[in-house]
Amino acid sequence: MLAFSSSCDDTAAAIVSDSGQIVSETNRHQHRVHEEHGGIVPGLAADHHLRNMPLVVRETLEKAAMRMEDVDAVAVTRGPGLPASLSVCLAAGKALAAVHAKPLVGVHHMEAHALMARMGAEDAVRFPYLCLLVSGGHTLSLVVHDVNEHTLLGSTRDDSVGEAFDKVARELAIPWLDAQDGGGPGPALEALARDGDPARFALPVPMLKSASATSLDFSFSGLKAHVRRMRERGAFSPAVRQDQADVAAAFQRAAADHLRRKTALALAHARAALRTAPTCIVASGGVASNHAVRAALAAVAARNGLPLVCPPPRLCTDNGVMIAWTGVERLRRGLLDPYTIDFIQRWPLDRLRHMGYQPRTSSF
Repeated sequence: MLAFSSSCDDTAAAIVSDSGQIVSETNRHQHRVHEEHGGIVPGLAADHHLRNMPLVVRETLEKAAMRMEDVDAVAVTRGPGLPASLSVCLAAGKALAAVHAKPLVGVHHMEAHALMARMGAEDAVRFPYLCLLVSGGHTLSLVVHDVNEHTLLGSTRDDSVGEAFDKVARELAIPWLDAQDGGGPGPALEALARDGDPARFALPVPMLKSASATSLDFSFSGLKAHVRRMRERGAFSPAVRQDQADVAAAFQRAAADHLRRKTALALAHARAALRTAPTCIVASGGVASNHAVRAALAAVAARNGLPLVCPPPRLCTDNGVMIAWTGVERLRRGLLDPYTIDFIQRWPLDRLRHMGYQPRTSSF
């Protein structure tokens, strides 16, 4: 399976076998392009995707010593994401699939995150399972019943946890890490937090009041705003490294504790209300590579006698491998798409089952 992805700011391609072996992969990052703007600039991202996509495709095929004739099928990110970015990978994927008469699989970006943990571990990560998707664009919990079938339990009421990490890093004036070190403001905040004292600044864990304590939803805007107000009243100085580290550690602990509490509620709801027995807890998305978040979720899993499964950190962030693997999973079930598909900017994950696919037999 050859896959392309450009839903946000990474131009990625990968080839994955039906057994889950990564044959080759290429990912061109844009961290330095957007750092000076403090966040992703959609127009700039699209321009760089247009420059990078042909090179990424060629490099991925060359690494695998393959040609398009050797590829069984093509998978491509269809949404959700930035429209201008999505249009680049979708155009490339549709064109190559059509010209070479290959089956085309349009992939939901968040389903790819949800299924990534199954690659090469299908016996260990069996359906159904509870999944926490935490990234720069999304924060949600869901039960993954099967490929193409998901029940959404909770989602963020405002900012995603990844967006909160990014904006707090900006409040603290933390330089972004290079791509080889994880890249972006969130990993930079985590690295700085290792030298911080989380007890020095008391940051509130969101949604602890009785009205929202039992909700399955998440909220991070208040936590982010609390850090901003601290800076505005001079409670810390972004120019003092220890202040930066202590606030980063306090924010990270509060965010991880919020995710822990809501994941525990989601698991209880899945068991009681949905009468579902999850086989494990999966955490995926860019923030799932954060060690404090993993430790908090591991505590929930251990308390409930379940394993916590996370993809390797480099496969938690956006990548072509997860698109390729989801393409494999969907192709096995005959969930194919016509060459005329368009991107879907806003695409609730639990609507996938209503897309009207007509499964067809595949020999893949």
